Amino acid sequence: MNKNWPLWEVFIRSKAGLNHKHVGSLHAADAEMAIQNARDVYTRRNEGVSIWVVESKHITASDPEDADQMYEPAKDKVYRHPTFYNLPDELKHM
Repeated sequence: MNKNWPLWEVFIRSKAGLNHKHVGSLHAADAEMAIQNARDVYTRRNEGVSIWVVESKHITASDPEDADQMYEPAKDKVYRHPTFYNLPDELKHM
């Protein structure tokens, strides 16, 4: 393996799932090689139906240290929380 190959993030959709889940990372020369390597490494038991690979440099993420200010506006919207509503007694599992 060439250490200069870019890092790729791998997402797999399982046979029972509707969404892709991040399963790990790997180095590969290009997207085609990344998909082939992801198939070999992350779907050994034939559990996937779809593989996505994204070169890590193309992912932008928020900083966990900024979580308070980032999510602060949602705190004043109590109507979005189920505790705001009265439920009938017949509803036991909500």
